[in-house]
Amino acid sequence: MGTMAAAYDALLVVSFGGPEGRDDVRPFLDSLLRGRSVPEERVREVAAHYEHFGGVSPLNAQCRALVAALGEELSRHGPRLAVYWGARHWRPLLADTLRCMADDGARRALAFVASAYGSHSGCRQYLDDLARARAEVGERAPEVDKLRLFYNHPGFVEPLAESVAAAFDRVPEPRRFAARLVFTAHSIPRALAATCDYEAQLRETASLVAFPLGRPQWSLVYQSRSGPPSQPWLDPDIGDHLRALAVEGVKDVVVAPIGFTSDDIEVLYDLDLEAKSRAIGLGINMVRAATVGTHPRFVRMVRELVEERLDDAPERLHLGTRGPAPDVCPPDCCPAGRG
Repeated sequence: MGTMAAAYDALLVVSFGGPEGRDDVRPFLDSLLRGRSVPEERVREVAAHYEHFGGVSPLNAQCRALVAALGEELSRHGPRLAVYWGARHWRPLLADTLRCMADDGARRALAFVASAYGSHSGCRQYLDDLARARAEVGERAPEVDKLRLFYNHPGFVEPLAESVAAAFDRVPEPRRFAARLVFTAHSIPRALAATCDYEAQLRETASLVAFPLGRPQWSLVYQSRSGPPSQPWLDPDIGDHLRALAVEGVKDVVVAPIGFTSDDIEVLYDLDLEAKSRAIGLGINMVRAATVGTHPRFVRMVRELVEERLDDAPERLHLGTRGPAPDVCPPDCCPAGRG
């Protein structure tokens, strides 16, 4: 491992980014929506979600906490890599972070993208943004190799199962057995879903989480769609699914946002506020399971993914039947859609 480890001198955590005050909200959304035709009404609606929390996305603080935890993990167990953080849509922007890395002497980095699944927005756009950032910095920019997807890695699945079990413990014991398990993920246009394995990977994760808990009856639903009504997106929406469960007479639901690694605005607003309010109105007790955040097993997983790339014969940890994701995405993976 020593020879290969010397080939890398940094670990770059790559996130979506988010505003850190009311004055940041519109510039952040301008960056996010650049080049996209989004009605002003929808922009104001999304801005209001952030403003409900004072214009502060929790994502940035959680990324700082993850960077600190990874720094400690690598310092304690190796390999000795400097840890950096760059975001796609807000400070610290990827190009600025790459400049800082170059100034520090970094020449080749591994990138951990905080997205477990393969899709245009969850994988391909991150690769494209990294390439653009390197081009902006120029010849001195460090090379960046992305770590593989981790949707079926035990370091992701096990903390999720732990958080779901803890959520079921919050359901009154006499009703716990009858409580339903609902997994959520960010919806994407069906045209994009047709070009990747997003749905299949989500179902694999859901099955891996539910099986050891003895919960064979579960549902995968979607949230946070933002496209026009005329554009087909993955469904059912969680609100519609809660309504269907109420018709069945379900009284308790555990909602597990497996499509997210941390509690961003779409978890806090779309689930903890909107979905929770919908559930209360339907007479359903909704308990939301925690995301993995900086769970020690998740932090260790990132180190294990790094070690895979430094070892000539790595143990590529995975669960389920799909096998580990490839280290290098094919050039045509997760395209923007057909037509």
